[in-house]
Amino acid sequence: MEFGIFVQGYVGKRAETDPLAEHKALMEETEYVIQADKSGFKYAWASEHHFLDEYSHLSANDVFLGYLAHATERIHLGSGIFNPLAPVNHPVKVAEKVAMLDHLSGNRFEFGSGRGAGSHEILGFMPGVTDMNHTKELWEETIAEFPRMWLQDEYQGFQGKHWSLPPRKVLPKPYGASHPAMWYAAGSPPSYAMAARKGLGVLGFSVQKVSDMEWVLEQYKTAIVDAEPVGAFVNDNVMVTTTAICAPTHAEAVRIAASGGLHYLPSLVFRYHDTFPRPEGFPVWPETLPEYTEELVEVLIEEELLICGDPDEVLRQCKRWEQAGADQLSFGLPVGVPKEETLQTIRLVGEYVIPKIDTDPVHRTSRFRGVG
Repeated sequence: MEFGIFVQGYVGKRAETDPLAEHKALMEETEYVIQADKSGFKYAWASEHHFLDEYSHLSANDVFLGYLAHATERIHLGSGIFNPLAPVNHPVKVAEKVAMLDHLSGNRFEFGSGRGAGSHEILGFMPGVTDMNHTKELWEETIAEFPRMWLQDEYQGFQGKHWSLPPRKVLPKPYGASHPAMWYAAGSPPSYAMAARKGLGVLGFSVQKVSDMEWVLEQYKTAIVDAEPVGAFVNDNVMVTTTAICAPTHAEAVRIAASGGLHYLPSLVFRYHDTFPRPEGFPVWPETLPEYTEELVEVLIEEELLICGDPDEVLRQCKRWEQAGADQLSFGLPVGVPKEETLQTIRLVGEYVIPKIDTDPVHRTSRFRGVG
């Protein structure tokens, strides 16, 4: 199993008391990726969101990733996601960004795409549209065109329902003979099988705990066997996200978790991501989850809903994900936790956990692509 981190420019309530909160949040997250690079993580994923006040200010993630391509040495940098729906980002512009980042990172870029998870942001680009199901046909129409734009000397052009382009050379081409690995952000169970049939890796943002891996793998791994890839190769790969806090002692890790305002982010997720299945009993905004106590943190650890503890405990918790079949475990860093304690988690996981689980120095997606 490989390891990653996931960043999204989370500002939260800090802006109420700190006029520089937005700037600090964005710059702190560059530090987290740089530290993850030094600590042996294999992936860093950056979201693309728009109009989501407290939740995410990382709208221009291509710019963010371009900076990190220069600031890091080995970690793979991924769009989690670039939204390729024509009203949001013209597909040709997306293809150009992907290829450019592939050059700037030296083959370290990973192309994650998706339809967006919330009507507040996506339908803001589509005046008159009221149904998020409309985005499915836009994405389906577009996704197979990217490899053609990258691999055809002159792209044959496209005439679709939602966008069109006459024959043109789409430049630059990706770095090397192939193209970056392609992923799909899945927020519901049917999305896993759909992505597998297209040969896409999955960015699994809907997996809440280890036991959820069973249906994920059943949906995905069964369908991937008969994949007809839209790209040049099959990316047989399921990434799942969870929150992680690692500290020198169990007591310190629990204290950090209880004081970090961790209840607020999941509340914002279901405030804005109205296409995600809402767990039974989950409060409806503006009601939020109750603030975490140390006792509740212990329950979340026991229920495998939170990775938290000293390095030995975190190692055991991560091994549960490995045993369940996850190809990649990506940490949505505990937003609200002070910067130094977040960096501590990255360093401790890199020193004590990753070397005992990820023993292969070559990225899975590098193997699929046929490079070192």
